[in-house]
Amino acid sequence: MFGLAAIVSGPVAHAVGLRGPDDGMQPAAHRTYVVRDGDTLWSIATRVAHGDDPRPLVDAIEAENDVTAGALLPGMALTVPAP
Repeated sequence: MFGLAAIVSGPVAHAVGLRGPDDGMQPAAHRTYVVRDGDTLWSIATRVAHGDDPRPLVDAIEAENDVTAGALLPGMALTVPAP
C-alpha cells in the first residue's frame, strides 16, 4: 500500500496532472454535455447553474467550445465548466 501511495504522490502524479493541495492550483471541474434537440446555451447553463445567474456560464460554454448559440446541433458534445 505504501508503494502505491509513493508512486501516486511523486513524479508520476505530476506527470499525469494530479496536484496536491499545497501547490496553489485547483483543478478546473468540467463535464461533458451532449446537446439534445431543442437545447440552447441558455437552457444548458440554467440546468447546470442550479439557480445561479446562467449568463456567465453561457459565456464560458461559448468560449470553452468555440461555439455560438445558433451553432448547436443535437448530438454535439460540449465541455461545460463548473459554475
